[in-house]
Amino acid sequence: MNHLTPEELIDEARALLKDVINFEGPLKPKDRLKIPAQEMPAQDPIVRSKNLEEVALGYAAEQARLEAIRCLQCPKKQCVNDCPVGIDIPTFVKHVAEGEFQAAADEIKKVSLLPSICGRVCPQETQCQMNCTIGKSLKDVDKAVAIGRLERFIADWERAQGNVKPPEVKPETGKKVAVVGSGPAGLVVAADVRREGHDVTIFEAFHKLGGVMRYGIPEFRLPNEIVDEEINTLEKMGVKFQTNFVVGRTRKLMDLIEKDGFDAVFVGTGAGLPMFMNIEGENLVGVFSANEYLTRANLMRAFDRSHADTPIYKSQRVAVLGGGNVAMDSARMAVRLGAEKVYVVYRRTEVEMPARKEEVAHAKEEGIEFKFLQNAKRIIGDDKGRVKAMECLKYELGEPDSSGRRRPVVIPGSEFIIDVDTVIVAIGNGSNPLISQTTPELEVNKWGNIVVNGDQKSSVDRIFAGGDIVLGAATVILAMGEGRRAAHAINEMLEKELKEEKAVI
Repeated sequence: MNHLTPEELIDEARALLKDVINFEGPLKPKDRLKIPAQEMPAQDPIVRSKNLEEVALGYAAEQARLEAIRCLQCPKKQCVNDCPVGIDIPTFVKHVAEGEFQAAADEIKKVSLLPSICGRVCPQETQCQMNCTIGKSLKDVDKAVAIGRLERFIADWERAQGNVKPPEVKPETGKKVAVVGSGPAGLVVAADVRREGHDVTIFEAFHKLGGVMRYGIPEFRLPNEIVDEEINTLEKMGVKFQTNFVVGRTRKLMDLIEKDGFDAVFVGTGAGLPMFMNIEGENLVGVFSANEYLTRANLMRAFDRSHADTPIYKSQRVAVLGGGNVAMDSARMAVRLGAEKVYVVYRRTEVEMPARKEEVAHAKEEGIEFKFLQNAKRIIGDDKGRVKAMECLKYELGEPDSSGRRRPVVIPGSEFIIDVDTVIVAIGNGSNPLISQTTPELEVNKWGNIVVNGDQKSSVDRIFAGGDIVLGAATVILAMGEGRRAAHAINEMLEKELKEEKAVI
């Protein structure tokens, strides 16, 4: 990154766009390859590390058009094949290049209800951008057309114009569908099923809607107002919501069908069961799962100490164990909550880290220190049962494991101590076990994930599932893809039943 100010980046793009537009003759692929990838304007690292406002500021119109002009409009459309929901990316990008922003928004909205969210948090570099011809030609996936940033720009532009309109809803059918969980998979199912005229109710265990998008992702990456606006669109479509409703406790899953008269149920309860390392000292005061830490900060707003009733641990020196996006979110939140020193401890190297490159870069800019090829052996407490240090081991990389990444191997006798007062464990989550425990008819695998077929149908008639409860911890866009498949299957099933009922009459 060249770290120009947002104003300088926009001025640079404005001048270059003028030259490109005035270029004599059609732009050839070699001309498009010469256009530099547009850097995303962002808050200054020193400023943003002390606030919870969004770090990335989004493209200006000139930057968006330039970035879109870089697209070669490949006939094979590999980016579309790599998009879990199948957005016609070349078409929407072409509209952006030509300054036709509303047409671009309309194209995206044909298949995606959550572009503001996906454009911010989805790992486009490992999905739609991975096989971009531009990136391959320049031998750098980071130089691929920034599809996600363009999607975000278009969604934000449409919202700023006041042009966001709810999808058209067909006449009421009399069929009822329950959606359990208001995360990305659940919201997509609710939208697609409601479009067909079916009555839809979303049941959410928390007091606020949005699932992992609200409790798991900090506002400096995904502002709550963005989540609220997407949910408002569903409300305008006529989707109903019941919060503080724990399916499996408030009501059993089967009761929704057998007693409440729902014709189909979609389960999208996510992966909310935190995993721990099972090492000495994990029960000390000052040890948290990333799930709890982020939920307190994001959903319950514990960072606002003067107004929130929910407490959050006051930390000076924090160690975050893990290398994914949740680890980055936890570490960056700890900085914003006032920690003087934050470490990310990861047992492989940076190359193997599953976190997005952008999130890692932002964490480094904010002063977070990465300790690679290291991991916790035990957590050490003081005489009051509070964390005072952590004993770590050093590692080296061996042969690849089942994930294709080189396996970390302990270096004997490499123990060392680091002084910390807080440890956040961010090594993943398991599937929420409540529904499977209270619904013995439901088939789950050895990890507790609900087993489904290609249409997201479970082993129980009329019950479908998708998202993290099926995949394990995955991405927003993959959950949306499963939601779309489930909705399609539910709609087909209900349409068939309606035709049969009509034939009988």
